[in-house]
Amino acid sequence: MLRIRPYKSCDAKKIVTWHKDEKTFLYWGGNLIGSFPLSAEQLDDMYMKKNGLCEEEDNFYPMTAFDDDGIVGSFIMRYIKGDKKNLRFGWVINDPEIRGKGYGKAMLQLGFQYAFEILKVDKVTIGVYEDNLPAYKCYQAIGFHKGGELEDHYEDVLGEKCKVVELEIRKEEWKR
Repeated sequence: MLRIRPYKSCDAKKIVTWHKDEKTFLYWGGNLIGSFPLSAEQLDDMYMKKNGLCEEEDNFYPMTAFDDDGIVGSFIMRYIKGDKKNLRFGWVINDPEIRGKGYGKAMLQLGFQYAFEILKVDKVTIGVYEDNLPAYKCYQAIGFHKGGELEDHYEDVLGEKCKVVELEIRKEEWKR
């Protein structure tokens, strides 16, 4: 049975092994964290100290997904510009050994439950590189869709301009 819990420092050793190449690292969010390869100490420092990622307090929630065999995934949640009704998921990654088996969907569905039932937000957003088809399809399969407030944009990934598509899901959509 999959569950989520707040990130612990000991999780970093496993999470950093899931970035098998620089493109995977950058698609995950590495351009905001550091350079490839990322050490466990660097990830832990970023997650525990936030190093300027969030200026306001109580706005950065790294989460870990785990089952009976250990940790299998990780993602973060943060409020958008301090608005406690709008939450953003990011830095979503699963152990490559279990990708394509529904763990990502299950992990983010647990994230929805936490966001909508515990944090009481109205909307969750996420950005995804348009050509990262496995992630894009995963997010669409659990209810994320093109939203109206955040605009798509382009980012440089290894010298190539890549489109970031902005998606959202509202509480009432998730309840259905």
